[in-house]
Order: sequence, then structure tokens, then C-alpha cells
Amino acid sequence: MTKAAIALGAITLLSSSMLLLHDAAPGIFPARTHDFLAAFSLGVIALAWLLWQQARRSNAKELLKAVLLAAAFLFWAANQFWPNIKAATLLNDIAVFLFVLDVLLAMAGWPATDSGKDL
Repeated sequence: MTKAAIALGAITLLSSSMLLLHDAAPGIFPARTHDFLAAFSLGVIALAWLLWQQARRSNAKELLKAVLLAAAFLFWAANQFWPNIKAATLLNDIAVFLFVLDVLLAMAGWPATDSGKDL
């Protein structure tokens, strides 16, 4: 699982690098490539994060928090992929709420983690 998570992370890094290249030279990409690359990067890193947490053998509370963060990334990905649908703003707002909740939980120290628990 660890190798799969890291491989997905590397794929995400490559796709997000392509996103930056798209910003620098948009004319060399087909239409809607930006939307796809952004959504793909966010979706794949969400999956990588869940695999990483599973590989770490996270406890139930840590796994719940990982699912919360992955969901935030997936809602953001949906907003990037479908920016022109009616629900785009709602998808984005749900992502913002989940990211804010994730950070607030981390600041509050929830869940308490075993700091020595690394792979």
C-alpha cells in the first residue's frame, strides 16, 4: 500500500506540473485540459492519502479524519471538472467547509495521534 500511495503521489505531482505548464503555455493544450488536469490531480491525491492512511494502519478516528480530507479534495475536484454546472459553487463551498473543518480539528488536536507512528 505504501508504494502504491507514493506512486499515486508521484503521478499527482506530474499531473499538477502539467497544470503549471498549461498556465504558462495554454495554447499547446486542447480545450478543457486545465479542468481535467486540476480535477485529476485533486482526485488522485485524495486516493493516495487514503491508501497512505491504510498503509499506516491508522486507527478509526485517524481514518475518519483522512476520509474527511479526501472528501474535501474530491469536492474540489468536482468543482474543477464541472466549473459551469449550477452546483459548482456548492461543490466548492463544501470543499472549503471540509478543509476548514480538517484544519480546525488538527488545531484542536483531534484525533490524538501517536507521533512515533511512521512507516
